[in-house]
Amino acid sequence: MRRGSGIPWTAAAILCLTLAGQAYADWPNFFGPRYDGKSDETGFKKASDQPLKMLWDRQIGSAFSSFACVGDRIYTCGEADKQQVLYCLNADTGAVVWQTPFEKEFRNEHGDGTRATPTVNDGRVYILGAHGRLLCVDAATGKEIWEKQFNHKPTWAYSGSILIEDDLAIASAGKDDGALVAFNKKTGDLVWKCGDDPVGYATPYPFTFNGKRYVVGFMGNSTLAADITTGREVWRMPWKTDWDVNAAMPIFHDGYLFLTSGYTTGCALLKLSQEGDKLTSTTVWKSDVLLNKFQSCILHEGKLYGSDQTALKCVDFMTGKEMWSKPRLKNGTLLLADEHLVFLTEGGQLQIAKASPDDFVPSLKADILTGRCWALSALHGGRLYARNLERVVCFDLRE
Repeated sequence: MRRGSGIPWTAAAILCLTLAGQAYADWPNFFGPRYDGKSDETGFKKASDQPLKMLWDRQIGSAFSSFACVGDRIYTCGEADKQQVLYCLNADTGAVVWQTPFEKEFRNEHGDGTRATPTVNDGRVYILGAHGRLLCVDAATGKEIWEKQFNHKPTWAYSGSILIEDDLAIASAGKDDGALVAFNKKTGDLVWKCGDDPVGYATPYPFTFNGKRYVVGFMGNSTLAADITTGREVWRMPWKTDWDVNAAMPIFHDGYLFLTSGYTTGCALLKLSQEGDKLTSTTVWKSDVLLNKFQSCILHEGKLYGSDQTALKCVDFMTGKEMWSKPRLKNGTLLLADEHLVFLTEGGQLQIAKASPDDFVPSLKADILTGRCWALSALHGGRLYARNLERVVCFDLRE
């Protein structure tokens, strides 16, 4: 394993550091610091009549992992010597700072390797391997701190990333390992388990309702919510999908919970209510207007933006009404930054457009990758980090 020097891991450093003299907020886990796909980046290039400048690219082996970006380090996964590998890369150059093999290879006809994205918190990195090994390592060196093994791998392997909430590291493990399970993030000691549902493919999702903090587990054939401190189950409902593929991130907003799945299941908006120490839900609307197999939607100014199995779409959150649809742009990845949608097609074309319920009109288009691009990109310090199954690229979007 290669090792390199780390950055100072103080709380202030985690929140805001400087890369090449530019201040910015970190992107420390899957779908961003608020689990909503929204970046705090501003002032990046949104239109250009010149080719984008590639700063670096690196072959790291197969994985569907996205990126955690903290300070001058980028964390993602790949493959080497028939093992899944956790990589720490220099954000400026793409050089390998360290690499830690952590689980045997995973092979699949749709793409090999790790599915989850690293989570960086308080000087540690957490990753869940495709076969179910949860590993916590030192962010500066890649040295193992603690590990756990889950034993109920679904058809397309463990895919949910690790949620860090206060002192807890929360995972979706499945069955007797816990539909949701929480460990002490520093020691790995078990804190609580909730449910024994079969595991799905989604990352545990936190939200606050009536002043209390909860976590949603989007499982193989159900969805449930637990008190995030104690693990006490407070709500559940069946949610059956073909092949038990519930993968997209739930969205909570102003008392409403949105869920979406692919194949023929569709989506629903639920209104939550308090009933004693439990939660109840009523269905506001249910539809097949969004069929998200694995890509998650973003909620912005009352509209859902998402690239599902059929198209890139805009849908009204409260009514389920489709505002627009772009049928050729299915299964792409999407983040929101500075009021703009940053969209990467599954074939590797970058498109940036103003987020609008009226239409999707890209002001920038650039072919930046080839092959299967299903991993979420990241904006960090004016740079765009993107990948296909085996290759990571970094493009300069600074004005």
